[in-house]
Amino acid sequence: MIDDNPHLAPYAAVSLMFSALSNPARSAIVHRLTESPCFVGELVEHLELAQPLVSQHLKVLREAHLVQAVRQGRQSRYQLTDEHVTHLFLDALHHTQEHSEAAPRLSL
Repeated sequence: MIDDNPHLAPYAAVSLMFSALSNPARSAIVHRLTESPCFVGELVEHLELAQPLVSQHLKVLREAHLVQAVRQGRQSRYQLTDEHVTHLFLDALHHTQEHSEAAPRLSL
């Protein structure tokens, strides 16, 4: 079992991070946040998804320490936790686009 194996334990957080990015909607949220922080409503409009669904995806991304919420009055503005997330995501996106002729080029 992975939990009992001390050789695999250090990779649990990495697995959580990639698991969070395994959903296309969450990847799209992270991609949008590489440009600038956003309010939930802006993400809802950009992704054309229901607000409760976007909020649920943001919760998963927060738990994986990929995004954080910064309170601004009564709302929260979401941003990536640090530049590592930006580099990690954009490198992965470019890698997949380079190695898959079927992958469409994404734009914000």
